Amino acid sequence: MTATFKARMIVDKAFRIAEVDNRIYGSFIEHLGRAVYGGIYEPGHQTADADGFRQDVRQLVRDLNVPIIRYPGGNFVSSYHWEDGVGPVGERPRRLELAWRTIETNEVGLNEFAGWAKGAGAEVMMAVNLGTRGIAEACQLLEYANHPGGTHWSDLRIKHGFAEPHRFKTWCLGNEMDGPWQVGHKTAEEYGRLAAETARAMRLIDPDIELVACGSSNSSMPTFPQWEATTLEHTYDAVDYISLHQYYGNRDQDTANYLALSLDMDRFIRTVIATCDYVQAKKRSKKRIQLSFDEWNVWFHSNDADRRIEPWSIAPPQLEDVYTFEDALLVGSMLVSFLRHADRVRMACLAQLVNVIAPIMTENGGRSWKQTIYYPYLHASRYGRGVSLQPVVDSPKYDAKDFTDVPYLDSAVVYCEEEEALTIFAVNRHLTEGLSLECDLRSFEDFAVIEHLTLTHDDLKAVNTAGEERVKPQTLTGAVLDAGRLTARLPQASWNVLRLAKRSAEAR
Repeated sequence: MTATFKARMIVDKAFRIAEVDNRIYGSFIEHLGRAVYGGIYEPGHQTADADGFRQDVRQLVRDLNVPIIRYPGGNFVSSYHWEDGVGPVGERPRRLELAWRTIETNEVGLNEFAGWAKGAGAEVMMAVNLGTRGIAEACQLLEYANHPGGTHWSDLRIKHGFAEPHRFKTWCLGNEMDGPWQVGHKTAEEYGRLAAETARAMRLIDPDIELVACGSSNSSMPTFPQWEATTLEHTYDAVDYISLHQYYGNRDQDTANYLALSLDMDRFIRTVIATCDYVQAKKRSKKRIQLSFDEWNVWFHSNDADRRIEPWSIAPPQLEDVYTFEDALLVGSMLVSFLRHADRVRMACLAQLVNVIAPIMTENGGRSWKQTIYYPYLHASRYGRGVSLQPVVDSPKYDAKDFTDVPYLDSAVVYCEEEEALTIFAVNRHLTEGLSLECDLRSFEDFAVIEHLTLTHDDLKAVNTAGEERVKPQTLTGAVLDAGRLTARLPQASWNVLRLAKRSAEAR
């Protein structure tokens, strides 16, 4: 591989953005398609535990070290009665599920999912229904989940076999309430008032919870960013976060433009931050609202197939995008965007986790496997914990259909002070040329390169299947740190993880 383009970076310990909140590596499981039934839960599968959950899938989730998982929706939550999913399974009703027009069997509900999440090493980000329900039902759910006992709803949980409260800390106040597709869609004024009053009531039950208000469903909504401004006018003093959702796709098969879409994500984040700070200034408040990017991913491959699904089926194969290598590159850049905004993006949930627009896929009764997007998510979660540093980047650029001055090098840097480890995440967006990287690391004395991982492939449309993993990480040689200057070669169209650590005294 010949690197004909050059990029330069300066990375210094003093250029701190913020401590990375590990919850930016969260994910999402909705009662949608085969995410639950046939995904995490499949009684009778050869790996199923006594509760019916697939242990092969849970292990893949554990390997990702997912800190928090949003549940149970998503659009699903806006017509969901949580009471349907608790108590004896044989007595639970089957319901018409309005968001995705399927049958919900309610075999898995709040208690089962809480147990599964605990086994996977994750907290639960619980969502309440503010579409067809309201303040009373949200309070009842919180009392059932978090109150120790001695009341109707908490005692009902104990009767159901769960003596200890779940202590869910993070709660979403509805889902995408700005969207006309949402059951119970509201105006910003309607939603802001309801969310504020629900938040105040919930805090009377459990003052320690964190609350997320619904932001815009995506940055192209006609009400964005006025929705955020109006919603926060009502909720600013009552919530801790506002949500962002964004999905991208390469429908025009324009890869150069597609890989530049993380610039749109950067702009989305900056606009929401500016809107939050405008409301803060207007209210003369000392409080700062943080961002929860609790739905994000690539989503477009499955759109045509989903239109052909018969309504009112049980756990159909909905939203089962088969991800390509180029999708993994964009997912890597989206993760880089979160790290560059680590001072305000404190939570993020890759949507979703299993089968439904997911890094993990399963066969009913068969194998599980890793999609291409599994790997940048894995690398960021594994090595992107610590302090996010602001690199000074000088990169060659290109113009695309919707963007100008797109840097070929897209990068973020994380320094783990405790382990004295430094990780450089880098995407080379150039589709035909390698990139020669020179990085000034003189503030990291006695550090050495320990690994250069890359995800690359000659075929941008390469995919992984149950029988063949075509796209997987490789280890490159040639990266050198000498006299405080790192040199490395980034293959064309590649995701790269450069890991460095301080040498032991014996090795110096």
